[in-house]
Amino acid sequence: MILLGSTGSIGCNTIEVAKKFGLNVEVLVAGNNIARLNEQIKEVNPKKVVIANKEDISKVNHPNVSFGQEAILEAIETSHSQTVVNALVGFLGLKPTLKAMECGKKIALANKESLVVAGQFIDQSRLIPIDSEHFGLWYLLQDKPMESMTITASGGSFRDYPLERLKTVTVKEALNHPNWSMGNKITIDSATMTNKLFELLEAKWLFNTTKLDAIIETKSLIHAMINFKDGSTTAHIANASMQLPIAYAITKKITEAILKPVDLVKVGSLEFRAIDVQRYPIWQVKDFIVQNPQLGVVLNAANEVGVAKFLNNEIPFLNIANISLRALEKFDTVHATSLDDIFAIDKEVRIFCES
Repeated sequence: MILLGSTGSIGCNTIEVAKKFGLNVEVLVAGNNIARLNEQIKEVNPKKVVIANKEDISKVNHPNVSFGQEAILEAIETSHSQTVVNALVGFLGLKPTLKAMECGKKIALANKESLVVAGQFIDQSRLIPIDSEHFGLWYLLQDKPMESMTITASGGSFRDYPLERLKTVTVKEALNHPNWSMGNKITIDSATMTNKLFELLEAKWLFNTTKLDAIIETKSLIHAMINFKDGSTTAHIANASMQLPIAYAITKKITEAILKPVDLVKVGSLEFRAIDVQRYPIWQVKDFIVQNPQLGVVLNAANEVGVAKFLNNEIPFLNIANISLRALEKFDTVHATSLDDIFAIDKEVRIFCES
């Protein structure tokens, strides 16, 4: 396989799956965590390595190292591997998804933004989702009339904070996720609930439905539910580990234990909450976004700018959502008719939000 984003949480879990099943990792693509990358090079012995910055090449313990997005695209095109695991974060992941699709490769997709911003231009038949929520929905699908789909959210870092405190929370507090450790961007997106909006947009494209919703499940054991027309609901319950969806995405069929089963007696109880727009102001546009998925490119660009500003201590936490809401209001009529339009809209929205 070609592994994009190897040093992040998804990437590290993918390497564990590769080792478990004896799979070859032909290409590693990483950002700035060179120490972890060097450990991974020892573990999987890739033929090629691509990193973010030219100045870091000398620090990488490998004879075949290149840098930058063009090098990623070239590695996808010239490699023999027929599977690309795209675990890059942000808009940066779109071009590699498109290149893999162009080359006829299978894409195990953890890069939410590819579908969020350009779902109408991506052949979903080539994609296998790695997100636990979409994996759960796929796992549950049956040949029965479906009413709707529900995914779950952890609630993020501030799910139990007094509402007044949200005006003054710090970056350090925002990065303190109650259930697990993730990268900075996705942890902030979890705290604002933008991450869940992205996942609803992904589900719209993957499963061709707008009957979608999300609720908070505080222990992150239920990942997805399908509500059938007969009034019954099935739920996908599993301990939180990305190795299960990764293993299915890469190997197609699993006949051995990947996770320990959930012991419901030990769990004792589960707690469900509605997603409150006072705590998560971005949620007020949930139905609007699901019904107008072409605006995903606007939401993503605005959110990336807002999150970067917050992480740089330029704006308070609640202004992340405010930036996105203002951008959606200004650009509510945009409708890309080509991939070139997607990149142009992304640029225009970023300029607006930066100002």
